[in-house]
Amino acid sequence: MRIERRDRQDATILHADLDSFYASVEQRDDPTLRGRPVLVGGGVVLAASYEAKARGVRSPMPGHEARALCPDAVVVRPRFDAYMEASHEVFDIFHDTTPVVEGISVDEAFLDVGGLGRISGTPHDIATTIRTRVREEVGLPITVGGARSKFLAKVASAVGKPDGLLIVAPGTELAFLHPLPVRRLWGVGPVTEAKLHDAGVETVGQIAEIGEKSLRAIVGSGAGRHLFALSLAQDPRRVEAGKRRSSIGSQRALGRRPKSEADLEATITAIVERLGKRLRSAERVCRTVVLRLRFDDFARATRSRTLVESTDRTDILMASARGLLADAMPVIRERGCTLVGLSLTNLDDHDNIQLTLPFDTDPGAGSVASGPNVTAEQLDATMDLLRDRFGRDSVTRAVLIGRHHGDDAPMLPD
Repeated sequence: MRIERRDRQDATILHADLDSFYASVEQRDDPTLRGRPVLVGGGVVLAASYEAKARGVRSPMPGHEARALCPDAVVVRPRFDAYMEASHEVFDIFHDTTPVVEGISVDEAFLDVGGLGRISGTPHDIATTIRTRVREEVGLPITVGGARSKFLAKVASAVGKPDGLLIVAPGTELAFLHPLPVRRLWGVGPVTEAKLHDAGVETVGQIAEIGEKSLRAIVGSGAGRHLFALSLAQDPRRVEAGKRRSSIGSQRALGRRPKSEADLEATITAIVERLGKRLRSAERVCRTVVLRLRFDDFARATRSRTLVESTDRTDILMASARGLLADAMPVIRERGCTLVGLSLTNLDDHDNIQLTLPFDTDPGAGSVASGPNVTAEQLDATMDLLRDRFGRDSVTRAVLIGRHHGDDAPMLPD
């Protein structure tokens, strides 16, 4: 079967991915941890060194399960400031390599190195230089994969881990891709993988063989079309520098201890407070609030609510999030809850809001806390200013006093 025509003649899209990022930073900064199994985070494993992964430890695994698999593991508290500093140093190297860098997270990015042949050499040469510089200047291992598409470059880096370099040469894409297990395809999680295995499909090549029609009957129309295209190495997306997030989110692992409704609502409140500030700092607004849950059996569920108008107001986001949590409480009481998170989606720039005439009194005005002439927007702005000046916890809601809901993980700018 013929593959789509490609504009690229060389494997000039690179995917660079730091290896076990948090754990690697800990091993870099504490020489006594090198060569030993390291777990970052006690209650829930945020990251595991490759020595711990070799024992079966994965993130986000509960800490007691990880320690049962690896009793001699060293557990360290996360140091998010150190991780963010290392991320900045690595991204400086990326941007020094090429102006076309698309950050995916604080520890991985796509780089388009097309047109740099006469300046920096082949994609393999450039990838080698990146790995050398990250090792020597930042002290961390990094794996780089390269191909003619973003999808294949990411697969190559995954196959090349740890601390490796793998370039998929033009014309060899299908020979590289087809022997791989189906879980290597974007969009194949445990549920989809089980459906494919039940149908006797275990490799990417078998997906290509059965055809799109049969695949859609197994996994659904949209997923079937998507996976079939990937099985033929079809991915026309470009590396986009300066691409903004399509969603802003945060989540908290709660462990397996029983949680009261008050505990869950307080956690949701803390998340909304932080997300609202992030949204306003990025000068963006959202239209949809999504609640994400993980139950005691590790099954997941989402609930969403779309607002009438886009907003960045904390009080509106809070009301929506609390409503979603209240609707989900019967299921939570029955199945337990080990993780709760929120995502703000359908984002837009703040300047794109269509202003409406104030026919009704602002529901955020006239509250006891804000006074009779202060709007909800002004209250949000004042709270943001105080937190920027005096620290995140300098002013907070009464329900959060005395509670610690964890630090925010490092992330790219919103």
